[in-house]
Amino acid sequence: MMKFRFRRQGADPQREKLKQELFAFNKTVEHGFPNQPSALAFDPELRIMAIGTRSGAVKIYGAPGVEFTGLHREMATVTQMHFLPGQGRLLTLLDDSSLHLWEIVHHNGCAHLEEALSFQLPARLGFDGASGPPTLAHITVILLVAAGNMAALGTEGGSVFFLDVPTLTLMEGQTLGPEEVLRSVPDDYRCGKALGPVESLQGHVRDPTRILIGYSRGLLVIWNRAAQCADRVFLGNQQLESLCWERSGSTLVSSHSDGSYAIWSADAGSSPVMQPTVATMPYGPFPCKAINKILWRDCASGGHFIIFSGGMPRASYGDRHCVSVLRADTLVTLDFTSRIIDFFTVHSTRPEDEFDEPQALAVLLEEELVVLDLQMPGWPVLPAPYLAPLHSSAITCSAHVANVPAKLWARIVSAGEQQSAPPAAGASSWPITGGRNLAQEPSQRGLLLTGHEDGTVRFWDASGVALRPLYKLSTAGLFQTDCEHADSLAQAPEDDWPPFRKVGCFDPYSDDPRLGVQKVALCKYTAQMVVAGTAGQVLVLELSDVPSEQAVSVASMDLLQDREGFTWKGHERLSPRTGPLPWPAGFQPRVLVQCLPPAAVTAVTLHTEWSLVAFGTSHGFGLFDYQRKSPVLARCTLHPNDSLAMEGPLSRVKSLKKSLRQSFRRIRKSRVSGKKRAVNTNSKLQEANAQLAEQACPHDVEMTPVQRRIEPRSADDSLSGVVRCLYFADTFLRDAAHHGPTMWAGTNSGSVFAYALEVPLAAAGSEKRSERAVEAVLGKEVQLMHRAPVVAIAVLDGRGRPLPEPFEASRDLAQAPDMQGGHAVLIASEEQFKVFTLPKVSAKTKFKLTAHEGCRVRKVALATFASVACEDYAETCLACLTNLGDVHVFSVPGLRPQVHYSCIRKEDISGIASCVFTRHGQGFYLISPSEFERFSLSARNITEPLCALDIRWSHGAAQASYKLQESPKLSQANGTPGILLAPQSRDGSPNPVCGTKAGAPERPEATLSPMSVDSAISADTTLDTTGDITVEDVQDFLG
Repeated sequence: MMKFRFRRQGADPQREKLKQELFAFNKTVEHGFPNQPSALAFDPELRIMAIGTRSGAVKIYGAPGVEFTGLHREMATVTQMHFLPGQGRLLTLLDDSSLHLWEIVHHNGCAHLEEALSFQLPARLGFDGASGPPTLAHITVILLVAAGNMAALGTEGGSVFFLDVPTLTLMEGQTLGPEEVLRSVPDDYRCGKALGPVESLQGHVRDPTRILIGYSRGLLVIWNRAAQCADRVFLGNQQLESLCWERSGSTLVSSHSDGSYAIWSADAGSSPVMQPTVATMPYGPFPCKAINKILWRDCASGGHFIIFSGGMPRASYGDRHCVSVLRADTLVTLDFTSRIIDFFTVHSTRPEDEFDEPQALAVLLEEELVVLDLQMPGWPVLPAPYLAPLHSSAITCSAHVANVPAKLWARIVSAGEQQSAPPAAGASSWPITGGRNLAQEPSQRGLLLTGHEDGTVRFWDASGVALRPLYKLSTAGLFQTDCEHADSLAQAPEDDWPPFRKVGCFDPYSDDPRLGVQKVALCKYTAQMVVAGTAGQVLVLELSDVPSEQAVSVASMDLLQDREGFTWKGHERLSPRTGPLPWPAGFQPRVLVQCLPPAAVTAVTLHTEWSLVAFGTSHGFGLFDYQRKSPVLARCTLHPNDSLAMEGPLSRVKSLKKSLRQSFRRIRKSRVSGKKRAVNTNSKLQEANAQLAEQACPHDVEMTPVQRRIEPRSADDSLSGVVRCLYFADTFLRDAAHHGPTMWAGTNSGSVFAYALEVPLAAAGSEKRSERAVEAVLGKEVQLMHRAPVVAIAVLDGRGRPLPEPFEASRDLAQAPDMQGGHAVLIASEEQFKVFTLPKVSAKTKFKLTAHEGCRVRKVALATFASVACEDYAETCLACLTNLGDVHVFSVPGLRPQVHYSCIRKEDISGIASCVFTRHGQGFYLISPSEFERFSLSARNITEPLCALDIRWSHGAAQASYKLQESPKLSQANGTPGILLAPQSRDGSPNPVCGTKAGAPERPEATLSPMSVDSAISADTTLDTTGDITVEDVQDFLG
């Protein structure tokens, strides 16, 4: 009757306390470039920058390591952002015409971002009726005046309202309607069409009582708020797009929808002004696109900058994304590869200064941020210390390397510096430098490697909060690609006009999809790495500090082993270039191994001590000796019915039909087999009994849960031969007395192959082995009962610890493994974890995750968790991510569940497929094509922003106008529970708006919301994870 039994008394309190000291889940920081940016702001006094996104996120950046994150409760687009200068406060406008006031506040010496007030504009003010005030429909533009204490709001109806910013309330009797403005214009202009929406509001640097108002029709008005009258009127007739008021107030510049801009004189004289002093169409005379925004900046050395976006000839270059920079006779057309969101200049804003003296131009694009140095000749691009576009080419794989030796780190940094031009003498530094980073220097250096669609591998400094680019490795130069001939024909010389200059590094187009990187592995002790790609190419590379010119050894390995009846229908293999090739300093290829058929590589591993590399595809696996440049082993893993593996990634129509047919057959078969079993049809009675049993049980007694019935997978499932993991280990395979090199391979059908390797010993005093051939002999072959795909394999020594990496023990960098006690092998499949003794391979311990939890394993890693209470205590545990987005941690080798957390939304298939764990209990996964979310499972090893900001306003004084309240816990968009701060709305009612992390109080946070701000759209990310996203992933998503 009852399907559970009493096992033991409740959990040990001592163990529970230890768990709290070892494990804690936190989403800490988002690395990369914000997805779908929509607004930009800059505080020239505090030197901080804010970016708003279409999902309602607010991100503030200062000096490297200074970051603040917030999220509007409404999933609405941030259309405008404005800093209150020097106050650490930010006013945001959403596309639903709601206003929000954010504040950077300090707690325990650290700063974080909170939303203080919100204000939803009413549809109509006052009473309805013809005599009522004008409607406040949609805000088009905001101008902060009176040191940020008041805001002017321009609307679509042509009215200008005034808002008290500290309280976010409208100021009565201050509204300026279009009728009042029309009284100051001549009758013939008044009788024309309506003024239209307010397109621009500009303030005077030295006289805050004067406001420049620009209407869509083209009318410009300098309005004196003190006298409530128009000082000057400029009768423009061209549709207005943007305005800028020169620093002295004597000159205005307006840009228009026809691609022209006009300069108006605001000096004393007759009013209204009928004509501008200068009107020009810079890229005319043919029809041009609108100039969306224009800036005028004065220089002490004479002359001025005019900077504008758009205005390109409509027919010839209407599809270009350009910002033009004009000074005197010098015009440069900055040509970007993605849409322009906004731009600003870093310049002097102090009223006493006579000139603007622009130092830098920052341009926010849809896919990257570009900053140019305006003080250096040629206006070079300044390298960004953060906000790098991770997706300059689509990310296809990633890997993390922890505890990188200082010598290797310096060599990689040096190679990266040689790739970029050295900064000229007198070059400016990064201009966004606000705040202070309070985080301690990282105790160890961490590398994040990302493989990309264009055949590049990028190296990132992942040691701290700011993800900094270090070095880029390109593999495309080794191959002759499909597009080279077409590119040479297309490279016709462009005209000298417009004077285009390509700027930015975002380039989503790949020369050849076969170049895509699928797997990377790096040995941090020998500076050797392996890069494997989509067309079966496996490259072994070695770091060199100097450029060289050398030929690359090429070898082929047939993984089908002449098996009959299989014909590859996919892409051709890449053709390598012959002869000596020039290679820059950095990682240089030594050996190229080409798998046949040229299918995507699904697994790879490198053992530099033995000079061996192993790789697997959907057809089998191979072992290659890259010291002797000779193959050692090739094994085909295909099942006779595995036709899908032969069709390649571009020929799936017939196979999809076959796969669906097989799925329906399995469903039908399981239903038939289910009917044959005697079952109790009274399900409601069963549920009631189960509930009664649960209530009757003591809460301090642990029960064995009801295990789900798992259907064995068919042996002829498509893609059953895919090699999922490869592993090298020095362990006991042949007998218990002698250990030696072994290689392990796991497949999609639950098969595990273990090979004993005969590797020649290294000569005395040398780390290089002799030149004798390596031999491989099949030692064991294990078939898992349910044929679940094997995700990972690891050998544990006599103390139950994982074996060290190559050279780690021989160089005394890690404790030597225990070779006296019995070894064990941990095999992780998608359904369960199982520990087998070696060399007998008899089952020792197991945990059936699918049977207990109803989920499947997607990612697995062994990690070390250090205690926060004791410096010297640490445990090695198994961390796994499931298809439901949950993270589980198990003890090793006992496989006892420790903790589990909800990490990623189960619908986010790409996020789950992109997850990578680190060796110290952290992890990364993509929340959008351009952003990694960083999370920590360790209570001690946490990387999060800890920073402070010097602001000039007193937060305590402002607390009188509103009060922060704490609301109950709610679920954030990515499934992580958090505490929400509920600021008061303008009528005093609580208005919950944003989340904070529920973390330990002794670690003050610098971000308000470390959650996935773009998780609502993260399921749409473009991520090529061949061999990682499986049929089960899609079934889980659809079901």
